[in-house]
Amino acid sequence: MVKAKARGQGTLNVAGVGASAGGVEALKAVAAALPADLPCALLVVLHIPPGAPSVLARILDRAGPLPAVTAVNGRRIEHGCLYVAAPGRHLLVDDGRIVLADGPTENGHRPAINALFRALALSYGARATGVLLSGVLDDGVQGLAAIRSRGGATIAQSPGDALFPAMPQGAIDAGVVDRQAPATEIGRLLEELNGRTVEAADTAIDPRMELENQIAMARPFAADFDTEELGPPSGYVCPDCHGALIAVNDGSYRCHVGHAWTGEALLQARDDEVRSALWVAVRSLQEKTKLSRRLAQRVGPGVLGERYEALAREAEHATTVLGRRLDATYDAGGGPD
Repeated sequence: MVKAKARGQGTLNVAGVGASAGGVEALKAVAAALPADLPCALLVVLHIPPGAPSVLARILDRAGPLPAVTAVNGRRIEHGCLYVAAPGRHLLVDDGRIVLADGPTENGHRPAINALFRALALSYGARATGVLLSGVLDDGVQGLAAIRSRGGATIAQSPGDALFPAMPQGAIDAGVVDRQAPATEIGRLLEELNGRTVEAADTAIDPRMELENQIAMARPFAADFDTEELGPPSGYVCPDCHGALIAVNDGSYRCHVGHAWTGEALLQARDDEVRSALWVAVRSLQEKTKLSRRLAQRVGPGVLGERYEALAREAEHATTVLGRRLDATYDAGGGPD
């Protein structure tokens, strides 16, 4: 397939596209339906593990008419191209160029969708568009709110069209989505939105947004920012580093070294901690049962043997109770994503 070349442009239009679970299929559908002369650059973030091979750009390059490449730090952004986040690095923008950053994770992810959308809001204002596709939890919802606050446009994949509707549905429920459409129609919406005349919005930039963008761009273990400027102590601790979390707003938190959490993601992290603790308890109780029975057999009948047998029965009962609790957790949808 002959790919469209990037067109010359005046003022750049940029769209950020974020996805998580079920996102590869959604991204392929979006890429396949993009116009060959789209007056916009697309920056793509998919939640993938840091050590995963970076093949998404090749998948999207084959899927549609526009070229897709893995983002390279410092590369100038041009219309008519998809720039795909590299595993383990935030995909950001500054002065018309790609920035790949090793800043703190957000909701346990790097790259994070919120980080990309926030950077687009700051750099492009009304010329930024945010697109949120299939996924779980709520990464990207606050980023869409940031884009809207700067006059940009926001799109969500129709929840009924998404393999995992929680992420786009969360954005719709939060009231931060301008348009929603199936993945195959998002290209048409992008062409429509980026073909319109855009006037610079006279909106003040939230200093907290600027600080959070600075944190995302920071080098690992940077100490040249103060998260206490973002808000008061929350009384919670960070699941990543166990430091104190600052309440940025009612649904957003950051620790002193910069890890960011939404309320939904923080709750999920607490559930994961509880499950891990329960599994450790089950394992310990099973070992206690075996050891108690072995000691009972060693000492034989008598008071001490009865004591060991009683301990074994108590441990067995506790194991059963915890096992039922774990089963209920998974039946309620608390299993691995």
